[in-house]
This record gives sequence, structure tokens and C-alpha cells, in this order.
Amino acid sequence: MPSGNQTSVTEFIFLSFSSSHGLQIFLFVFLSLVYMLTITGNIAIIVIVQTSQQLHTPMYLFLSNLAMMEIGHMSNTIPKMLVDFLAGRKSISVSGCITQLYFNIFLGATENFLLVAMAYDRYLAICHPLNYATVMNARICGRLAFSCWVSGFLVPLFPSVFLYQLSFCGPRKIDHFFCDLAPVLQLSCTDTSISEISFLSCTWTVVLGCFMLIMASYVHIIYAVLRMPSIAGQHKAFSTCTAHLIVVAIYYGSTIYMYVRPSVGYTVRSDKVVSVFYCVVTPFLNPFIYSLRNREVREAFRTALAKTRDVSKHVA
Repeated sequence: MPSGNQTSVTEFIFLSFSSSHGLQIFLFVFLSLVYMLTITGNIAIIVIVQTSQQLHTPMYLFLSNLAMMEIGHMSNTIPKMLVDFLAGRKSISVSGCITQLYFNIFLGATENFLLVAMAYDRYLAICHPLNYATVMNARICGRLAFSCWVSGFLVPLFPSVFLYQLSFCGPRKIDHFFCDLAPVLQLSCTDTSISEISFLSCTWTVVLGCFMLIMASYVHIIYAVLRMPSIAGQHKAFSTCTAHLIVVAIYYGSTIYMYVRPSVGYTVRSDKVVSVFYCVVTPFLNPFIYSLRNREVREAFRTALAKTRDVSKHVA
């Protein structure tokens, strides 16, 4: 078998969902709408956080970083998929496929780290309120956010080196709508054990490690809240965590199923369904979860709309 980074296959073909032209047109329209709404919603959160003085706090800085990550994560797969729905041939180069896989893991790891940072912020705010302003100041918050991006970038770097060493000799059909690890490794005609172990070690460590840190934070938060003498105080403390908990539940439910599981007992069809939830539904829901469940974001949004209307009236 050939070895090294020489490949006899130069491109892969996505099988996607269906060969039905009508279904692909429907999916194109539906996903185009979802994609535009997702990008608009996340950009709106970034703009509101940056322009609203009352939202210049650590929690909302992490939220704006999460919104930027969601834009990148969705843009890594959806535009290519939309083009494929209209194209007669759904192809991607081998290097382009590995690059897409790299960014998928990079942005996924960054999301894990950001969710941990947000849980840590809530832990400090509720369990150590007197020290919160000192410990979580603007400089430390910025460094934490920067560290999340750098760490996420580094996570798939080493495993990707092994992936680039694989040879692909055919078949070249990927039974998926984007380049995910399992279907790509199945197409290699060389030993994939090192690549598989390195990627799975990274994903298991990041996903389970971050999930455990988040759960540990919320164990302390729940204990601290239950010790509060006032019911109103308990409700207020829990309300600051609700949106984050909903996002954590949705994200880790699909992520653990996709990447932290045995390699047997699953089907390609179920993987595609969960991947849609992971790549499309979660980024789409996040802006609505944070805006609808957060009073300060809603107020800032209404203020921004009022200012926009005032400016429009003056211009008219």
C-alpha cells in the first residue's frame, strides 16, 4: 500500500441526504433561511454587547465570543452544503476536506472552552460575589477568552499532521454532508489507528474534561444558591444561569453522542440527523436562548431598536 502524503484520490464525493432534486431544493431553501437567521442573530448579539455599556461585563464578553464562534462553526459547513445542493456534483478536494475537519474540531473545542469560562464566571459571581470584581476583571476576562481560542486552535493541530499522512486510494464517496472524522478515516487505504487514537484522545479529553468542569461549577453554584435565605435571591441567582445551562444541555447532548461513544452500534443515518442538530440547530437556537432568557439582553436590544428608529425619523 502507498504511504506518506501522496494520494491517488484527489477529491471526495459527498452523498449528502438524498438524490431527489425536489428534496434538495427544499433543503437549500430551508437551510439558507436558517443560515441567514443564525448569522443575523449572532451578529446582533455581538453588536449589542459591544455597543451597550450595561453589557460590558465578563459574562457578555464570553457570550459575544461564543456568538463569533457559532458564526465560524456554521460557516465551515453550511455554505459548502448549500452549493452542493445546487451543483450536479458534490465534490471536495482531499486537502479541503481535511481543512474543513480541522476547523470543525478547532471551533468545537473553542466552544467547549468558552462554555467552561462562562460556567467559571457564574461560579465566581454566585459563590464568591465579594471577590468577583477583583478576580474577574476586564484584563483577566480578555485573557481567558483569548486562551479559549488559542487552546481550541492547538487541539486538532497535532492529530491533523497524522491525518495528512494518510493515503486515499478509493472509494472516494463520503456518506455525509461534510467532512467528519469517522467517514474520512473509512476511506483511507493505509493504517488509520494512530490518526483515530490521536483525534479521539483529543475529543474525549476536551469534551469530557470540559463537561466535568462545568458540572463541578454548577454543583458549587446549586449548593451556594440553596443556602441563600431569600427565595427571591435564589430565583435571581438561578435566572443568571438558565440560558447557559440550556445551551450546555443542548450542546453536550449532541456532542457526546457524536464524538464520545464506542465505535460500534451506530448508523450513518443517525449520525447525519445528529450532525444536523449539532451543526445547524444548536447555532440557530443559541441567540434566541440568550436573548429570550436574559432580561438585560432584551432591554439592550429594545434600546438599540429605539435608537435606530429615532435616527431613521431624523434622517427622514
